[in-house]
Amino acid sequence: MNSQNAVHTSIAVIGGSGLYQLFEGADTEQIHVPTPFGTSVVLTQGSLGGRKVVFLPRHGSDHSVPPHAIPARAMIWALAASGVTTLISTAAVGSLNPALPVGTIALADQLVDRTHGREDTYFDGSVVRHLPFSDPFGSGLRALAVAACPDVVDGATVVVVQGPRFSTRAESQLNRAAGIDLVNMTLYPEAALAAELGIDMVALCVVTDLDSGERQEDAVTADIVFARLAEARPRIVSAIERIVQAVPADYVPRELIDRAAVVEVLGAEVR
Repeated sequence: MNSQNAVHTSIAVIGGSGLYQLFEGADTEQIHVPTPFGTSVVLTQGSLGGRKVVFLPRHGSDHSVPPHAIPARAMIWALAASGVTTLISTAAVGSLNPALPVGTIALADQLVDRTHGREDTYFDGSVVRHLPFSDPFGSGLRALAVAACPDVVDGATVVVVQGPRFSTRAESQLNRAAGIDLVNMTLYPEAALAAELGIDMVALCVVTDLDSGERQEDAVTADIVFARLAEARPRIVSAIERIVQAVPADYVPRELIDRAAVVEVLGAEVR
């Protein structure tokens, strides 16, 4: 692999807002992965729950990358080229469902994309494939996560909006009326790109707010989100660790796109 070091694990974690570091102590390794998308991706490899894991913060280590500017194609390509087959992603979300109050951690099972202009496929050139995406989080990895985390809510529909602004009250009401449970800014195109390259993904959604809120005093702000994420961090890391421990060493992900097409996207980097 064309990088400074080599990844020695098939498990990756992407940290959303509030999760910029994962490992305790200094026993980590920085791995630089050049990509064909104009940027290199830096992975941090360390140990969690007795397993090797690679980690990268979605917004950068200082939250300097807004949702619409996240280099998702480079990030997922770097993971796939490094041999990653399982991905645990964390995401701050607003709740539209009273059954999912602030502080809830839920495993998403459905997704609605309301973003625009994001590069969301690897098959937009000479190689064309159409991703089956009816169940974006319907893999065996999600089943393992549900079993490993009985304290986490099983199932929620998340709508991904463009950001970085929060919803208007009217938008929030429309999403609520449509039966959507959660609002997020980043899980798409990440989930689709991972599925295209044969990486199974689970989304740990951390409820930090009530989106725009039905009452004026419930309206979300960034300060509220970051404060509640800091409070929830131990629970988030605990859930990640339990999922990591539950993944068998011989875990085989779904193949939604034929391997030959994936190999063509990854080129000489594929392992």
